[in-house]
Amino acid sequence: MKLEAGKIAVVTGAASGIGFALAQRFARDGLDVVLADVEEEALAGAADRIGALGVETLAVPTDVSDNQAVQALADAAVERFGSVHVVCNNAGVSSRADPWFGPLSAWGWVLGVNLWGVIHGIRAFLPILISQGEGHIVNTASIAGLNPGSGPMYAASKHAVVALSEELFKTTKIVGLPVGVSVLCPGWVHTAIMDADRNWPARLGENPPPALAADVMRPHYERAIDAGTDPAAIADLVTEAIVSDRFWILPHPGFVELAIRRWHRIGEGLDPDPAVDVPGFPPASQIASEIQAALTAPTGVGVSTLRARDR
Repeated sequence: MKLEAGKIAVVTGAASGIGFALAQRFARDGLDVVLADVEEEALAGAADRIGALGVETLAVPTDVSDNQAVQALADAAVERFGSVHVVCNNAGVSSRADPWFGPLSAWGWVLGVNLWGVIHGIRAFLPILISQGEGHIVNTASIAGLNPGSGPMYAASKHAVVALSEELFKTTKIVGLPVGVSVLCPGWVHTAIMDADRNWPARLGENPPPALAADVMRPHYERAIDAGTDPAAIADLVTEAIVSDRFWILPHPGFVELAIRRWHRIGEGLDPDPAVDVPGFPPASQIASEIQAALTAPTGVGVSTLRARDR
């Protein structure tokens, strides 16, 4: 689909990171942009910056985990612009809470935004795109959707996004719907994902404490993300995929190689490799030693203490 003036893009998670870069790139291609985000002040600032590029904007505060809020976003976009051509279900969060001994609220938050946000976005906008005979949906997953290792909550949510995106792609092709579908699976990108809990919703109660392993891993994640790809480069790849009607958007070949190796092991019936070296991280053996040392240190904890700590 050609991206040009007169077309409308909707981007969730648009106040920062990849979402803002997408909004900016669409504006530079002449599209008017609907920006959605849960951070209202940052959203307003982002809309001003995008509007300064000479396009029309609409800022809609939106909690994508809320189906009614996403439907209201779709209604607002159509009411303002009359149509929608590109939908980027991009909003995402990560939690440092313990996935096995911490509260279920962390799972609810991550799945609510990362998975249900995409589901709500597709269900709200797909009928609009079909009825107007043109459109493209981009779902932001992660390389974690192809290769686990980033934590159970995040990896589970992103695997689900990859799977439902592929199912949607197949449906559009089999039925002949005039809607393109792409899934974005990046590795390290320079964003504020590590500080996602700034948006922890009050309705879920107190933000859970970080898991012990999360404390050990945080410096490694921060270094990798700080050195990650500029979101603007990711946005360029997304627009190329939309124009060429390509499903896979895989910005980081090194991570794709890890996924290929994983699937070779699956094909051979081998157990998962617990010691895979990840690009941007120290060797897996070093990370394992750091976690084990934290667990056995005088101030460390065993499993029984972990349970008590995260109740």
